[in-house]
Amino acid sequence: MNDLLDAVRRYAEHHSDCNGIGTPPITGLTTIRAVAPSVLQYAISRPLIALVLQGSKRVTMGNRTFDFGAGESLLIAADVPTVSQITRACPGTPYLSLVLDLDPTVIADLTLDMDGAPDQENVQVHVGPTEIEIADAALRLLRLLDRPSALPILQRQMVREIHYWLLVGRHGARIRSLGVADSHAHRVARAVATIRSDYAQPLRIERLADAAGMSPSSFHEHFRSITSLTPLQFQKQLRLIEARRMMLSEGAMISTAAHAVGYESVQQFTREYGRLFGMPPAKDMKATKAKGRVEAAA
Repeated sequence: MNDLLDAVRRYAEHHSDCNGIGTPPITGLTTIRAVAPSVLQYAISRPLIALVLQGSKRVTMGNRTFDFGAGESLLIAADVPTVSQITRACPGTPYLSLVLDLDPTVIADLTLDMDGAPDQENVQVHVGPTEIEIADAALRLLRLLDRPSALPILQRQMVREIHYWLLVGRHGARIRSLGVADSHAHRVARAVATIRSDYAQPLRIERLADAAGMSPSSFHEHFRSITSLTPLQFQKQLRLIEARRMMLSEGAMISTAAHAVGYESVQQFTREYGRLFGMPPAKDMKATKAKGRVEAAA
């Protein structure tokens, strides 16, 4: 694990953006580096595995909270709303993690050659010790960055290997449902992709149910059981999270962000923003930017 920590540290120190995010030229792979505990981060996370190599983090989904640190991994097996916060990091010992998006196509391909049925349990967030096979495969994948000629040839099979070790690991049955075309998780994922691409447009349940291959009533039931939200709540959170990103990262005005994500009423946007983030947008922007200036000066 120390070798993987060193590899992630070297890459993150030289290639992270102003938010501590590094994007190696490997599809679905991200490094995260932070030199101070973070503010709360709101997201509707995609299926992924995050290997924490240094520091610690807290993730909340619904009424469940997970605290985890170096040597542990976070697995998210569906598109679910999360609130996360880096809880231990400092300039001398920054928080470091390696994140890989799960690829349903790779999972489906591997599942064809493997025994075992998908798990329909609806607990979609899990934390546990990082398995040595996964850490080893991740290290070899990162080392390809030093061999640019080998990267386009070998990266696909190494990403596939990481997925294989996940599928034969403790949560493999749960992940497998992402690659089974007729599973509830896979059907709901098709509807989620539609909402993500058209989140600023009016929501049409019939269209989403068609994408999932379900009746509207069955779609509602399975969508909520997997994501913990109704389709309308899912769209609303996507809109608010994107509006917050626009205001923080792009300096968008409140009204501009509200209209850009599909709100006709700024007053309604402000009310719903306050319910999700705990304070109205103007106050949130002021508090978050002030905290960022303090961290930058530390």
